Amino acid sequence: MTEGPLLVLCALGPELWALRGGDWTGAHGGPPVLARTGMGRRRAGRSAARLLTGEGYGALVVAGFGASVASGVHPGEVIVADAVRDTDGRRFELDSAPALAQALRARGLTAHTGLHHTADQVVRGARRAELHAGGALAVDMEAAAVLAARAELRPGLPAAVLRIVVDTPERELIRPGTLPAGLRAWRTLRAAVPALTAWHAATGGPHPAPTPLPPHPQPSTLPQEAS
Repeated sequence: MTEGPLLVLCALGPELWALRGGDWTGAHGGPPVLARTGMGRRRAGRSAARLLTGEGYGALVVAGFGASVASGVHPGEVIVADAVRDTDGRRFELDSAPALAQALRARGLTAHTGLHHTADQVVRGARRAELHAGGALAVDMEAAAVLAARAELRPGLPAAVLRIVVDTPERELIRPGTLPAGLRAWRTLRAAVPALTAWHAATGGPHPAPTPLPPHPQPSTLPQEAS
């Protein structure tokens, strides 16, 4: 059973803003807990460890913006991780990808599944091609550290990772098209929220009746970001 609330971690303020404005109606296990970890593996791992040693949660999601390292994936599309690896060679398998991708597609979003690589810095140019040749579909800077904390502190906690594509090999962050691509990604992240609640509901057995959140959640029901 996964009766606790959903814990959703993101790195950046705009990601938190997008998530907070999503439709959380139907959230199970109580109001979801949203927290901002800050950028990078060290900050993300530290924040995740602190949160996971607190109150019990029903499931964990790492969500936010990221980069595709494969051609043919467009800004605003979603890449759901079936595994995450880091620069130290650690790999964290996730069996949540098919169900979460299905929930996203059911809500009209384009979702891919594949390996995410957690890097120590922004990845550009030829390095993206190298990562793709090694099996990666997306790159971020936090997910592996969060999953490492989960493996140590809450190994049985259902977990999922998704990144909304902002930039691609054809259109990197330094290109002028990044601003409209970022807006598309922001809207997609907000639109993905009902899929997160649906996936959480499916991770366990019967749940109590959902507690709808108000249109503009207050800190008492949707906690402020954690740094």
